[in-house]
Amino acid sequence: MRRLTSLSLIVGTGVMLSMSACKNGGLFGKKKESSSATGWTYNDPKMGGFSVAKNKDQFTGPGLVFVQGGTFAMGATEQDVMSDWNNIPRRITVSSFYIDETEVSNVNYREYLYWLTRMYGESFPDVYRGALPDTLVWRSELAYNEPLVEYYFRHPAYNDYPVVGVTWKQATDYSKWRSNRVNEKLLMDAGLLSKADIMNQADDNTFDSKSYMAGLYEGTPGKLSKSAKKQFSNPDGSPRGAQFEDGIMLPNYRLPTEAEWEYAALGYIGQNPSPSKKEGKRGEELILNKQIYSWGTNNSGLRDIRRGNWQGQFLANFKRGSGDNMGMAGGLNDRASIPAPVQSYFPNTFGIYNMSGNVSEWVQDVYRPLTTIDGDDFNYFRGNKFQTVYQNAEKEFEKDSLGALKMRDVTDEESASRLNYQKGDVINYLDGDTLSLVEYGYGITSLINDKSRVVKGGSWNDRAYWLSPGNRRHMQEDMATNTVGFRCAMDRVGSPEGNKFKTGQVFKKQRQKR
Repeated sequence: MRRLTSLSLIVGTGVMLSMSACKNGGLFGKKKESSSATGWTYNDPKMGGFSVAKNKDQFTGPGLVFVQGGTFAMGATEQDVMSDWNNIPRRITVSSFYIDETEVSNVNYREYLYWLTRMYGESFPDVYRGALPDTLVWRSELAYNEPLVEYYFRHPAYNDYPVVGVTWKQATDYSKWRSNRVNEKLLMDAGLLSKADIMNQADDNTFDSKSYMAGLYEGTPGKLSKSAKKQFSNPDGSPRGAQFEDGIMLPNYRLPTEAEWEYAALGYIGQNPSPSKKEGKRGEELILNKQIYSWGTNNSGLRDIRRGNWQGQFLANFKRGSGDNMGMAGGLNDRASIPAPVQSYFPNTFGIYNMSGNVSEWVQDVYRPLTTIDGDDFNYFRGNKFQTVYQNAEKEFEKDSLGALKMRDVTDEESASRLNYQKGDVINYLDGDTLSLVEYGYGITSLINDKSRVVKGGSWNDRAYWLSPGNRRHMQEDMATNTVGFRCAMDRVGSPEGNKFKTGQVFKKQRQKR
């Protein structure tokens, strides 16, 4: 019995030491973060070198504001005076995301054009020409708008005015370019790329986030700190590039979905008491009133009702009536005859400007009349045409002549055995029959096809009816007007409540009874 007791004591002590070692990263030495599944330490070349970045919140990218997601009734909030019946309200949930504080301005877009000229001007001049906004959208048969044709986009007086005359395709390409430039600077700030590398880029040797992570763009390394050298080293000691798992780069900029745009415009967060970062404290999950415009339920009209200098002033840039774009001299009602600077008028409770008025905006969605049973009630979106990374005969990744990682469409054969989707192109899903072969007869029986994109929000030349976020129109993705611009959005990763908030209900552990 004594020998057995001694053996039990030794084994028990060993178990306690082992448990302590798992918690502290070993019996000896400094504490290291280790796997809760295997006990192997992270970021340790002697233990395989599996790299794990520290938990960190997604920081807000340039120009963006955070939009906390939630449930809302998507659809029309006013009487359907157009008799379109294309937006019957239904309840959906939108994940948290980021969206531009303002519309993309002329100077923002000219920066994009400058970069295209510098990188592709000699070899691919058509790339620059294809990105130019159509300034002729200002022309009219019975109006003198030639000064706007010549000056609106280029003159510095209009730097901060929203860019117009851009197609849906051009807006999408701008979003991709913006993603690459933001991530490139983040890598430079981290020391993974040198700023001197900018001058060496041209044609297919330009930075693209996906090409970089696929190992097709190396660039010139910058100066890494000692801690960063350890983090960005392979097990054999050789340097490696950053991956998305390192938490340095941001998700892509893109056009918002229609559901995201409408949800952000309504700003229902203003109807709830402010949540506290203290655990367990949050709002009341309460929406008291349906909103008509983006500036809140306290004011269902078009003018400011607060006492003071702004009382009676218009809250958006729109057309009051026939022949009245800005009021009378000495008392201009909205102080703008055409689009106004992007940071004008009353921001909504998310801090977003001009979700009602100024210019209408492109969103991602392909247009279809909406019904109460039209698709998913979580992150609703129509326009999916699934893609995957292209691989050549040697199963290697490739980049195109402009430096972007090559992608290809997913085939129906690849999708046939899946449970969640059976076709690669599902733009016309649920259009009318089980195989979605129905066509709208574009140009014959309707103006709707798979290139019809949704346009949201009213513009400087629209009546007040179109200022309501629930209203919607459509236009072909390769067309442009002087009333339509755009803003970008970005996915949110991590806590849906925002930075410093925990995800899910986190309760204290209960003490177990003996």
